[in-house]
Amino acid sequence: MVLILKRQIQTIPILEVVVEPLRHQALPLVVYYHGWRSTKELVLTQARKLADKGLRVILPDALNHGERLQPISPIPSWTFWQSIQTNLVEFSLIIDYFEQLALIENHQLGVGGVSMGGMTTTALLTQHPEIKVAACIMGSPTLQAYAGLVRSVAGQQYRLPTDLDLLTSWLNHYDLAQQPAKIAGRPLLFWHGTADEKIPYTEVSQFYTRIQNEAYAQNVLFKTGKGQRHLVQPALMTQIADYFEQQFKAL
Repeated sequence: MVLILKRQIQTIPILEVVVEPLRHQALPLVVYYHGWRSTKELVLTQARKLADKGLRVILPDALNHGERLQPISPIPSWTFWQSIQTNLVEFSLIIDYFEQLALIENHQLGVGGVSMGGMTTTALLTQHPEIKVAACIMGSPTLQAYAGLVRSVAGQQYRLPTDLDLLTSWLNHYDLAQQPAKIAGRPLLFWHGTADEKIPYTEVSQFYTRIQNEAYAQNVLFKTGKGQRHLVQPALMTQIADYFEQQFKAL
């Protein structure tokens, strides 16, 4: 039986998903992030599949989402980037909480996410070498390029702050495309649909083409969903769970 435990880590509402017999054991831990305008509950199916592999899965609500829902800023994409930045700030709080409880086995730490959660994942890889396994599903490792795309479109309809680039300058430090060597040989799964209408497939495919022959990217896997849009099907969730299981066993 898979347990879904509701917790509050300081101001962060989370769900802890784990099979009942392993609840009090130290296990590999995966923090899995939901997408834009979604909630932690909407990635529960993925979490259950991961938990069935003997993993402890943590689902946080991002700022401005779920139990922390707030109105969206009228400045295009501002709330989006604010939500990701807060995910980054709060990551260590989540990990510290479970380390204090001695519930992470041998520092086996994984991160994954969908869309906005995938971008959170690639951003975390730039600053957290302790992450052992990662999966970016329908997200982008090119944060600045995606930000530029959104602003170019939004700028045709809205007046944007002239210092918006400066206000989001933290993106430079968390953009994996600008520092891909920080992958550092770690297992990293990308999945993206060719017909994705929200985040361009080319942002991931071009990044992978650029790095695939580098030593630091030897464990990067890129899977293409031919004709697939911005949606995660159950079969893909199973593949993601299998991936984390295999990679943790190989550590």
